[in-house]
Amino acid sequence: MIQTVQGDITTQHVDAIVNAANASLLGGGGVDGAIHRAGGPAILEECRRLGGCETGDAKPTTAGNLPARWVIHTVGPVWHGGGQGEAELLASAHRRSLEVARELGARTVAFPAISCGIYGYPKEQAAPVACGVARDFEGDFELIRFVLFDDATRSLFARACE
Repeated sequence: MIQTVQGDITTQHVDAIVNAANASLLGGGGVDGAIHRAGGPAILEECRRLGGCETGDAKPTTAGNLPARWVIHTVGPVWHGGGQGEAELLASAHRRSLEVARELGARTVAFPAISCGIYGYPKEQAAPVACGVARDFEGDFELIRFVLFDDATRSLFARACE
């Protein structure tokens, strides 16, 4: 099942939450900062050992103090107008996150709107990419949830995931 909700990804009771991380994996702003703050120092400690992450890839850590079991850190693309492979990289970030979740044995996964914050990816273009990948993996999970910051974004994702 694919679900869209408005809420805070750090409060989700799922097996794995996906973090919209930067390539260093050492914390940042937005969702990344919120996950590191709520999860505590154990997440950063594991991230330091991972040696960063390429755009479009994903790497797991503990979830520290979060209600999830794992955090899957993925690096989405910075938006440069759409002509530099952004859609393919965004799809890869979602696909790799779900592949890692499946390898971990996760049955429930929550995603934020990857790359739609300071990376500037237009939400109305990101939603169909994210939902398309989620549909490809729907049979592998009990729940793939998109946790969006506001109702307008939730509505965009809900329409794209129908």
